[in-house]
Amino acid sequence: MEAKQLILELNERFREASAQQVLEYFLTEYAGRIALSSSLSVEDQTLTDMIVRQFPSLYKNEKGGCRVFTLDTGRLFPETYQLIDKTNLKYGIQIEVFFPDYREVQRMVREEGINLFYNSVESRHRCCRIRKLEPLKRAFRGLDVWICGLRREQSVTRRDMQVVEWDEIHGLIKVNPLISWTEEQVWDYVREHRVPYNKLHIRGYPSIGCEPCTRAVEPGEDVRSGRWWWESPDHRECGLHQRH
Repeated sequence: MEAKQLILELNERFREASAQQVLEYFLTEYAGRIALSSSLSVEDQTLTDMIVRQFPSLYKNEKGGCRVFTLDTGRLFPETYQLIDKTNLKYGIQIEVFFPDYREVQRMVREEGINLFYNSVESRHRCCRIRKLEPLKRAFRGLDVWICGLRREQSVTRRDMQVVEWDEIHGLIKVNPLISWTEEQVWDYVREHRVPYNKLHIRGYPSIGCEPCTRAVEPGEDVRSGRWWWESPDHRECGLHQRH
């Protein structure tokens, strides 16, 4: 079956499904070939809890289960690093950490400076490519499916995303179990299940990335407005979630 037809059929199948039902299907059908790509966001922490605590036999099984990995760009907040340790301890897991190629980072900094991302959209994209996209390619080796914590409510760039998508760039099925969830639903889940979260969230940071590219936002602002705030809203993605 062609990828596009498969995606259409899966979206129809899961049109009214819960996040847990979506996860259970993909964890079962793609065991050993599936992973959660976690930015340690409150959404990704919710998915980690669902996968590890609600589906322990699907997280680890004889077929390989599901991996959980994150990208360390080298510019993260201290609170984010603390959360990695806290999450590992709570769930008894070891989140895989992927780093950028130090040679590419050194070349980039030598040519454009340590904070090149403020100079232009092109320079910022270069930084994201080296620090995020290249490590992501390595993390994807051996996978057919990647799980993401995207929600339509998060930004204008995500409003038309579906539960299941085809990532043409990486040749993977992309699953967004929380795509229709509201922020309130996510936080209700976190409080009910005592899911560890980044303490920056309660200091006005709804979306947390690299420290120099993230700021707190005012109440009522778009949850992604604190990411690359100096750019136009329709540019505020790092390239991980391009749809072509």
